[in-house]
Amino acid sequence: MRSGCAMTTTRSKLTFEDYLSYDDGTDSRYELVEGYLVTMPPESGLNDWIALNLRDELVRLVSRYLVRVHTCELEVPVIKAGQPQNRYPDVVVLEPEHMALIEKRLTIRLSVPAPDLVVEVVSLGDENVQRDYQDKREQYQARGIPEYWIVDPQQRLVTVLELVLGQYVEVGKFRGSDRIQSKRFEGLPLTVEQVLG
Repeated sequence: MRSGCAMTTTRSKLTFEDYLSYDDGTDSRYELVEGYLVTMPPESGLNDWIALNLRDELVRLVSRYLVRVHTCELEVPVIKAGQPQNRYPDVVVLEPEHMALIEKRLTIRLSVPAPDLVVEVVSLGDENVQRDYQDKREQYQARGIPEYWIVDPQQRLVTVLELVLGQYVEVGKFRGSDRIQSKRFEGLPLTVEQVLG
């Protein structure tokens, strides 16, 4: 999502349960990496605009309460060393059953069914490309998220991946006036140009 994360110090390693009860009195968001908190910097203006624009389009198909931007945290499996145990996708489309589970904290645990869709908007930098195209893809696939979109403003490209028999299969790469093809949202009247502005 973004580069420039800085480690924060804690006296000892945290379990995920410790992390869920951690409160430093700020609104800071953290990823839990190998037991330590990593501060997440704010979203860029471009990423925020794209995510909000996409939310506005998706709420035409599902309840606005089910589409979350930058705030829904997912507990995810760690596939390789250095990956966080949690991610904050740019856009998440929840199932109605999630609503009762997130009243206290907007965290979707591994024990809960996966959300319908996650979307990541790729920020500038090789590290961000690696994170969104590979690391998050591995973790979202292992989490069982049915559909993952990678919105890449630098390449003016939207890649749609669908989970088939536990593996992500590329539905397509869409550019310009291409309508985004989605198995989860069939007939979606949305083009790449509309997403990217």
